Amino acid sequence: MEQIDARGQACPLPVVRAKKALTAMGEGTLEVLVDNETAVHNLEALAKTLKLSATSDERGEAEFAVTFAKGAAVAAGAEADGAEAAEACPATAAPAGSDVVVIASEFMGSGDDELGAVLMKGFVFALTQLDELPATVLLYNGGVKLACAGSASLDDLKALAEAGVEIMSCGTCLNHYGLADQLGVGEVTNMYVIVEKQANARGIIRP
Repeated sequence: MEQIDARGQACPLPVVRAKKALTAMGEGTLEVLVDNETAVHNLEALAKTLKLSATSDERGEAEFAVTFAKGAAVAAGAEADGAEAAEACPATAAPAGSDVVVIASEFMGSGDDELGAVLMKGFVFALTQLDELPATVLLYNGGVKLACAGSASLDDLKALAEAGVEIMSCGTCLNHYGLADQLGVGEVTNMYVIVEKQANARGIIRP
């Protein structure tokens, strides 16, 4: 069994190192050690993307292990390009559109935060009314607050998710704001996926 000690490493290094190791190895298992639950979720998402099985185990305070199993049946698939594999994953399949919406703040524009909050609520609602929905909504920095309990935009984001749009919030950002346990829609993601989604988008929409 191969092992990667990624404790103390910031997002997205654990995911990047795990992906490289899985791509290079044949059949077998890979154990990745991390020190926070967000990293565990990110590695489990990687396994899902690569169509590999993965188990996680909490071994102590700030010590977790994620073990990937790679067999002959999935070896070829894991060697495929990560972006292509992500697009092929049924659980994260995009709807008709392939645009990505990037929201980095709970406010739209600058000058007056009260006005900015009203504008952002209108922006997210307008997304639900598009004839061709975006494939993904990426939320990072203050933008993650929109997907959390109490947000005025939470219902609209839920409507987008129910229509097949990926709602992805930066795990590091959720932790920074103390909102990891208040996420109300979508999934936690990492910087590797945030960059990958934008790199492969047909177009990027920013409020």
